[in-house]
Amino acid sequence: MAQIEIIKEMLKLLPEKAVSEAAFEGANIVFYTKDKEFFQDSNGAIRGLVQEFKKRVELRADPSIMMELEAAEKVIREMVPAEAAVGVIRFDSQRSTVLIEAEKPGVAIGKQGELLRAIRGKTFWTPVVRRMPAIKSNLIENIRQVLFQHSDYRRKFLDKIGHRIYDGWQRGKKQEWVRITFLGAGRQVGRSCFLLQTPESRILIDCGVNVASDDPTEAFPILDCPEFNIQDLDAVVLSHAHIDHCGFLPYLFKYGYRGPVYCTEPTRDIAALLLLDYVKIMKGDNRTMIFDVDDVKEFVKHVVTLEFEEVTDITPDVRLTLYNSGHILGASMCHFNIGNGLHNYLYTADLKFGRTPLLDPAVCHFPRLETLMIEGTYGGKTNVLPPGKEQDEFLVATVMETVKRGGKVLMPVLGSGRAQDVMVLIENLVRTGQMPKVPVYVDGMVWDITAIHTAYPEFLNANIRKLIFHKDENPFLAEYFKHVGSAKERKEVLEDTGACVILATSGMMVGGPVVEYFKHLAENPLNTLIFSSYQAEGSLGHRILHGEREIVFRHGTRPEMIKVNMEVFRLEITDHSDRKQLMNFLYKLSPRPKKVLINHGEASRCLDLASSIHKQNKVETIAPRNLETVRLK
Repeated sequence: MAQIEIIKEMLKLLPEKAVSEAAFEGANIVFYTKDKEFFQDSNGAIRGLVQEFKKRVELRADPSIMMELEAAEKVIREMVPAEAAVGVIRFDSQRSTVLIEAEKPGVAIGKQGELLRAIRGKTFWTPVVRRMPAIKSNLIENIRQVLFQHSDYRRKFLDKIGHRIYDGWQRGKKQEWVRITFLGAGRQVGRSCFLLQTPESRILIDCGVNVASDDPTEAFPILDCPEFNIQDLDAVVLSHAHIDHCGFLPYLFKYGYRGPVYCTEPTRDIAALLLLDYVKIMKGDNRTMIFDVDDVKEFVKHVVTLEFEEVTDITPDVRLTLYNSGHILGASMCHFNIGNGLHNYLYTADLKFGRTPLLDPAVCHFPRLETLMIEGTYGGKTNVLPPGKEQDEFLVATVMETVKRGGKVLMPVLGSGRAQDVMVLIENLVRTGQMPKVPVYVDGMVWDITAIHTAYPEFLNANIRKLIFHKDENPFLAEYFKHVGSAKERKEVLEDTGACVILATSGMMVGGPVVEYFKHLAENPLNTLIFSSYQAEGSLGHRILHGEREIVFRHGTRPEMIKVNMEVFRLEITDHSDRKQLMNFLYKLSPRPKKVLINHGEASRCLDLASSIHKQNKVETIAPRNLETVRLK
């Protein structure tokens, strides 16, 4: 149903002249009213529209009847109990909403939302409550500020998306088909990027970089192929905030893309932080700047956030639902319902089908499913990881041995996921008396991303949620976790402190503060280097892990050689599924797919996994190369 038609039909079911304006917020429909009585007593009418049209519909007050800003803020602060600890209150006049940040959102919402209804009824603003991060982060504050600074643009942008969805395009529909083209991550780890096409839609799924390569032809997605045209791109779907999945997104905005990027809220925030850090690393290493800070801001301005299992139209013939993938905070498996039931395609992205210190396992039950695309990072027959308890004991023993001899433990970590896993693991070991309190210095983006974890506990597992809800037990606030926020503080950690653990980005030792620590610590045999994440071929981490013990760094034309005398270990834990978990996921997946594509793994692992899935499940399996296109329907 076209946009004008659907709104006309809805208006017929509402009181005459009750609506002053109608607008879209993506696939959702928002009506504005100047009628105070209708605004306060319209639940039945709006509920009726939702049931009739199966769309999200919301009623908001027209700005002309809303309470003045200062008065409204005063009323809100008086109405919300002090126990909620309200912080910043932000008004979005363009959309008649007010964002209330509180340490205890449940108290600010009230029993069954009664306090929100009371605020709405008294001020005529529509309140939205968000959790205030337990760890303060200026970067998070800046990201949220960008959205409010551009609220006028955002309203027009969201309305434009709605027109696209409901009005459709003039591309013609001679026949129905679905195809996917690999623009990256085909038989390799890094630069995940896929183009989903139908006669009606062009959707990019992830757009990352291969941080282990300096060669632009290997580092970036292949966007100069005939299938891809940025002018035709309708939407981008981002599974999660790791650079190999999101690192090239601002490039799209640099070259004129102004459409939506769909992801969860934590993914938006973490991606923005990592992308800003990536800009900083490019500048610091004198690399060619593929995008800058302004392009990252454009990305933030164009994000449309979704909750897990919230169904939304993203083009006229594609519906998207995000499901927990168990990988990192906010990471999603992306389910596409194409052509009103013509085909159902699931992209798992990176998934963890097992409980981690932070997250619940990946979801494995879906309404419908014909094609599955699954990762093969640890897809080889031998990629079976030892039990978690064994690895916990190994970590404790290694840290204790290093501390006893007065050394420092350096752990390269991904900013999101592995770092927080390790922090929760250490906190648990200390709290249960299995490990003494040792200073843990947290450097790079890790601290700000940890702050985001405290802002979105609803995405974490029940155990961590409970601890975060009780501030005194929040594992991320343990007194021995110390933030390193500058080069001066980094120098102090290296020169003025004794035995300690250092968590620093990047996880593969390709740029970031971990390289600076490594240069200072590598030659001392008292120190220890523990890898805890995947090391892609070509990365510094991969070279050290596989025995290279003389590393040459270049400062302009002057080489500097570092001898690796420190102990080197690998902690066999991962936020990816190992071979056993991948096969178990396939076994428990419901419904069973008819076709399986393998991506995001070294060639041998992808082919090995494809062969095993075919034998076990008797379904068509493919491990496409980059630039190959597979017809799904």
